[in-house]
Amino acid sequence: MAAPNEKELYVLTGPTAVGKTELALRWAELHEAEIVSCDSLLFYRGMDIGTAKPTTAERARVPHHLIDICDLRERMDVTRYVEAVRKVLDGLHARGRRVLVTGGSGFYLRCFFAPVADEVTVPPELRAELERRLAADGLEALAEELKTLDGPGAAGIDLHNPRRVVRALERIRTTGRSLAELAEAFANKPPPFADWSVKLVRLDRPGGAMQARTAARIDQMLRDGLVEEVRRLIPLGLKENPSASKAIGYRETIDFLEGRLSQAELHPAILKDTRALLKKQRTWFKTQLPPHVPVNPDDVTVETLFAADRRA
Repeated sequence: MAAPNEKELYVLTGPTAVGKTELALRWAELHEAEIVSCDSLLFYRGMDIGTAKPTTAERARVPHHLIDICDLRERMDVTRYVEAVRKVLDGLHARGRRVLVTGGSGFYLRCFFAPVADEVTVPPELRAELERRLAADGLEALAEELKTLDGPGAAGIDLHNPRRVVRALERIRTTGRSLAELAEAFANKPPPFADWSVKLVRLDRPGGAMQARTAARIDQMLRDGLVEEVRRLIPLGLKENPSASKAIGYRETIDFLEGRLSQAELHPAILKDTRALLKKQRTWFKTQLPPHVPVNPDDVTVETLFAADRRA
């Protein structure tokens, strides 16, 4: 275990309902650490039940950071997240506190291991110009311009996707560089936290255990008032926030409230979508994180959780 004044990050991740919260709390209490959230839905105030957000009592046990930092109508992205994490880490390091990052939101989690943003700042006037041209001249005209500026790069873009064509043109015209050159520069960037040593543990459980835990969590959320929470959040901007409104538990409850699902169908719908999410999360962890060996929470203690190098 590194001394608190060393710049070492401990990252605890795993699929939804695997048991991260209690293990993280106990580890942080034992090692005098503070928890930095890496869950993209915990950023939003009011999204409490459907996210299984740490309770007031749990946050009293261990200080948590980057929870309840946004209203539903605020924009959150990985660049803003990295800036916020950097400020938190600087403060914790200055106070000699250890840092435990916990959560399972893939793109945000990746920033601790790899570059995630290429820092190309598109001028607002260029973005507005391309959007006007898309509306006036159509996608084909912009696709032809992209082919002219960067033929090889255009060959790798879905030219039937307006968003991808416009974004490619924005980046080429902003920098004067080809998409291949931009990709190479991005690949050679250091991760945002390259000055920190990162230790990774991913939790997982056998399929049957995960299915039971998932079903139990959904039962608890519905008993705790998930439907009432979603009903309260809709006027506050829930449906206008794509990330929040499409989150598991929230999108199905919106469907229920708007008559597309019956009450009897709500729990099975959430369960089905959660199972699909679990599969997607496991694939992402295996392919996008550094090679590592997953750990069953039942096979470790707070003393042994980060004691071994669990990278494969």
